[in-house]
Amino acid sequence: MLQRWPSRIWIVRHGESAGNVARDAALEAGSERIDIAERDVDVPLSDRGRRQAEALGRWFSEMPEAERPNVVLTSPYRRAQQTVAGIRGAGGVAADAPEDYVDERLREKELGLLDRLTRSGIEALHPEQADLRARLGKFYYRPTCGESWCDVILRLRSAMDTVSLHHGEKRVLIVAHQVVVLCLRYLIENLSESEILSIDAEGDVLNCSVTEYAFRAEAGSTGHLHLARYNFVALVQRAGAPVTAEPSLMEDVR
Repeated sequence: MLQRWPSRIWIVRHGESAGNVARDAALEAGSERIDIAERDVDVPLSDRGRRQAEALGRWFSEMPEAERPNVVLTSPYRRAQQTVAGIRGAGGVAADAPEDYVDERLREKELGLLDRLTRSGIEALHPEQADLRARLGKFYYRPTCGESWCDVILRLRSAMDTVSLHHGEKRVLIVAHQVVVLCLRYLIENLSESEILSIDAEGDVLNCSVTEYAFRAEAGSTGHLHLARYNFVALVQRAGAPVTAEPSLMEDVR
């Protein structure tokens, strides 16, 4: 029976970004707004984030050539593409891999009205939004002009259909964002709302962490992807790059 899934998928959250650093500064100062000039799509990696990406690339480079990623899919956001560049620069992608596939469906969850606000900023400036989120819950709440987790999942269903259609039996590396990592777990593992929110509550998806799936053939079906590891950062620690558990710019909304 035809194998419709890649033989292996690695889903990586981008390295620490300048936005993560700005968010920390805003929280420490008790500010309502996060002081960052760029659009979210243009926020770059921090120096530490670049070191994390290079460390991850060295981990991939230690694999035999025939086991390294040979398809790379990335969010269009600058921090994700810079993470890919760091991985490639360290030899972490197979030599026969084509150019990166930039897929807007892998972009960060959009915050709309709440962009660049801290939790205290939301409560002070848009208390009705804070109340609505509390009533609907994290999974279904959609900020004005933004997205819910369900909206992200909807576009990711389409992205995974593309992966299964075009990249069967390949070794696929996906570089994206915290909510994307979690929503892909929801899809691939057929989780419930409560199950994925329980995983989310255990802690942030770490910068440059690896979530890995391996294909397993099963009689009478086209096979399934099985979780091999989640939030794995030993590779970054071993390389001496600092590990960061930076929440997204809007932890409580994302």
